Amino acid sequence: MTPKDEIFSAYNLVQNELTIEPITNGLINETWHIKNSHAGYILQKINHKIFRNPHAIASNVRMIADYLSETNHDYLFIGPIKTNANEEMKYITGNGYFRLMPFVNQSHTISTVEKPLQAFEAAKQFGQFTKLLAGFPVEKLQITLPDFHNLTLRYRQFTDALITGNKKRLQQSTDLIHFIKNNKNIVDTYENILQNPAFKLRVTHHDTKISNVLFNGENKGLCVIDLDTVMPGYFISDVGDMMRTYLSPANEEEKDFSKIEIREEYFKAIWNGYMGEMNNELSAEEKKHFIYAGKFMIYMQALRFLTDHLNDDIYYGAKYEGQNFVRAGNQAVLLQRLMEKEAILSRAIK
Repeated sequence: MTPKDEIFSAYNLVQNELTIEPITNGLINETWHIKNSHAGYILQKINHKIFRNPHAIASNVRMIADYLSETNHDYLFIGPIKTNANEEMKYITGNGYFRLMPFVNQSHTISTVEKPLQAFEAAKQFGQFTKLLAGFPVEKLQITLPDFHNLTLRYRQFTDALITGNKKRLQQSTDLIHFIKNNKNIVDTYENILQNPAFKLRVTHHDTKISNVLFNGENKGLCVIDLDTVMPGYFISDVGDMMRTYLSPANEEEKDFSKIEIREEYFKAIWNGYMGEMNNELSAEEKKHFIYAGKFMIYMQALRFLTDHLNDDIYYGAKYEGQNFVRAGNQAVLLQRLMEKEAILSRAIK
């Protein structure tokens, strides 16, 4: 789909004066790079099937933008440009919600972590984002994805699938099912965290893959982007997702599980980058759960992939037969590799 003139006119842009290039590396929203002779922009169509309340996203982003402009006006925050009707988004009947943001010149994103320095810079940016918002009234943020990182719910959905799921797939998945059950202590720890006052609800990004950091020409981090999932949360979500996606050279689609490994230097980079910003913000008890954060997120993703496989791929879908079974197995191996190295990693950060 090509954006329509109705969208551009809402921002006083003329379509025949623009060059429009689709950006295809995003998984959720449709995105375009828009340029004219004066400036560059990023146009996004919000995926209304995933984000059922785009106005909640717009409200969160505007509140954060206003807070940072008052408390840390030097921080580069990429917020939406208001329409000529002073709206955060433009709604097109039958087409959905669109938003326009400025494009930062000489900036770029990275799709895959290939160097420890990239992991460090990304972790630093996510840590800085949460630290700068330490004084923000987190209870004012709306929930844009209910129960997104609710591990208790994800485990219950898994046990439901053991009863109602595809019988043939249940039989095929016996070993993975046992692995998930044998590591339920990860769920128990999560439930203890929810009751522990030493763990603080903070402004949390919840989607800390490397592509959600903007880099400059010297590959230094500039800021975090894609703020749709910013909600109240625990630090284990952001740190855990970095571990899940930065530590191994093999991503979740890799079928050759022998390629899955935990790279210690990347773990140290995450620790140094994040703790360089958050060391004075986290409690001693939270710091003790730094490695647990990785187990939390990897286990939850294995759980979700396996549940979807048992339920005939109704959530993630599948491009080939058994894709979610492969993904679940991949994440289970990643979790096993992390647990095998836990003692080594603990020593590395002491």
